[in-house]
Amino acid sequence: FMAEIHNAKQRMPAMLAAEDIEAWLTGTQDQARAALRQYPDDLLHAQKIAKRVNTPANNDADLLTPLA
Repeated sequence: FMAEIHNAKQRMPAMLAAEDIEAWLTGTQDQARAALRQYPDDLLHAQKIAKRVNTPANNDADLLTPLA
């Protein structure tokens, strides 16, 4: 699911389950690495938004408006 959005499997965000956040933030390196699991596709949703979101100077609610 995310490979289509993030450079064909070359760069992926860390999406953590709630129970893994503490290990990611304060755990050992091994604990943090263990928290990196594939997030279930059925819990994800994507929609296209304007490229304006890539500029920090843009900060308005329209950034989240889905594109047609």
